[in-house]
Amino acid sequence: MSLHVTRRRFVAGASAATVAALSTSVLAQSKVTLVYSDIVPENDQRTAILRGAFGALGADFDFKSHHGGTLFKQGTEAVAIQRGNLDMANIASGDVQNQVPQLSILMVPYLIRDVAHLRKLWASDVGAELNKLLDEKMGLRILANPYIGTRHLGLRTTKKVMKPADLAGVKLRMPPGEVWQFVGTAMGANPTPLPFPEVYTALQTGAIDAQDNALPAVKNMKFFEVSKQIALTGHLVAANHLVISSKKWASLSADQQRRVQAAANKAEEETTNMALKDERDLVDFFKQQNLEVYTPDVAAFRSHVLEQYAKSKYVAGWVPGMLDRIAKL
Repeated sequence: MSLHVTRRRFVAGASAATVAALSTSVLAQSKVTLVYSDIVPENDQRTAILRGAFGALGADFDFKSHHGGTLFKQGTEAVAIQRGNLDMANIASGDVQNQVPQLSILMVPYLIRDVAHLRKLWASDVGAELNKLLDEKMGLRILANPYIGTRHLGLRTTKKVMKPADLAGVKLRMPPGEVWQFVGTAMGANPTPLPFPEVYTALQTGAIDAQDNALPAVKNMKFFEVSKQIALTGHLVAANHLVISSKKWASLSADQQRRVQAAANKAEEETTNMALKDERDLVDFFKQQNLEVYTPDVAAFRSHVLEQYAKSKYVAGWVPGMLDRIAKL
């Protein structure tokens, strides 16, 4: 074999290797990174559901999720997305009160009746209108609204809570944020802001007397270990918003958007089904843990809460007539 032929084969081989290296580099650079944050613990089944759905997006995506409030604290995720420090998050309506006060209407206890009503809301013109407001005012797009359970009161004390007056002086943990605090006030309690990961220790030490969360969260976070009773007030049908940066969404191809939306739908469906199943089973579980579980005077709570909201400052921030539109769905 001549030196000329050997050199030609060497160059051809080197060129192929260079092309392969460049292709790999281009592929890595073309990957869409999705950085996600929430306060759900690493070992929570909701985390597994989310990672399963978005981890299957395809080779052109790199889904990086952070949980337990390790990347951003509760209530700060929406602003982090606006600043370009985050792509996706799981937020509550109250987290965007300062910029989109219209969404705080979803924080009114007893307004949303059940999961069917919740689904009807987001499939209606009301849902489309609220999503558009969030997009226009904050650059956030709602992908899904997974149901995570209906919120009830869990207390470390033994005195029964049958009506709003029984919550007088009770230090009720609520998530940080003015809108969340008013939920506690409207229920009749003394609201205390506290991040979700700190609730267990606060109950254990007596820094708070009570917390309000859905039954699955009470089990997953082991709040029942430091509680004596659960009052089934059913005051909030809890569904957070799975959001993505509108800019990030616009940067995706039509096929990529389709896959991201499909992943969000899958996570919503699986999370909702899990919450519904857990709620059916957990009352018996908590009773087996020696907690007293009972239903208070829900009508008294509903009447008191709606009266508090009717005369609150929050009404001015809502879209006129939307409360009635939601109630009639």
